[in-house]
Amino acid sequence: MNDKISHPLISICIPAYNRADKLKRLLDSIVSQQYENFEVIISDDSSTNVVESLAKEYVESLPIIYNRNIPALGTPENWNEAVRRSKGQWIKIMHDDDYFATDTALGEFAQATTTSPGAFIFSAYNNENAKGEKVAVYPFSSRLKKIIKTPVNLWAQNIIGPPSVVLYPNDGNFIYDKRMKWLVDIDMYIRRMASSRVIYLPSTLINVELGETQVTATVKSDPAVEVPEHFMLLEKVTLASLKNILVYDYHWRFIRNFKVNSFNFFYQYGYNGKIIPLYLSMIKWQNKIPFYLLRLGVFSKMFMLLHFLLHKKMLK
Repeated sequence: MNDKISHPLISICIPAYNRADKLKRLLDSIVSQQYENFEVIISDDSSTNVVESLAKEYVESLPIIYNRNIPALGTPENWNEAVRRSKGQWIKIMHDDDYFATDTALGEFAQATTTSPGAFIFSAYNNENAKGEKVAVYPFSSRLKKIIKTPVNLWAQNIIGPPSVVLYPNDGNFIYDKRMKWLVDIDMYIRRMASSRVIYLPSTLINVELGETQVTATVKSDPAVEVPEHFMLLEKVTLASLKNILVYDYHWRFIRNFKVNSFNFFYQYGYNGKIIPLYLSMIKWQNKIPFYLLRLGVFSKMFMLLHFLLHKKMLK
């Protein structure tokens, strides 16, 4: 499969960064695919030529288009660059430390495009730890129904998973917001799902490696990252999204987890908008409740629900 495909159905877009050993595993899993109507786009942010050298080893077995970014674009603009260089009808982002779980995985994604044109497609997947142990991840059916009906529910819990498990049309819309790192995938999914049919493939088609080098791991619980992005997404989905109890609970937990004691906390970490009265009320309530009780799920949910029932009018 050494010839470039002029009109591929699927573009496998790989934003790469230094991890040649992980990328090799991904490329090997692509070589083994039974489905062949695809191209491979490697957008390389590496600080050395290790990824470029590896890509050259596969030019005879894969239809690879390689590009080195100088200077490096960073996450998620490196993802966007791979998408911009693609020619396929569908986009299949694959992070370089994830890989296809079976040799029929890409074919199953491709089959879904024929029965559901224009859809937002995602599959079940395996979480893989450093020992190579895998745990299958499936969304609860009740939560899946909720996010299909109301995509903003995804903010409460990302039941889809990382970008490697999704497939969507290459229509030039809804690129990843380059201002984000923490909520970038959820933001993209919500926008896509709001205008597309959602198709879930229950087979575990992707292996997702868990590790500290993942972007989400490096920024987890960092208020300098999470606070600005939280309000960016809130601006997009509007405060009315909190009419949904699941989303309301997420915001309640967001304030609790960072132990916010005043609205100035948000200004301290990059928010520059107006004071939100509902948030002020949540903060005041939580300040009156012993933190050891707030940490207990059942009590936190009870206080949240009471606050929700008494303050719904603030969402009109």
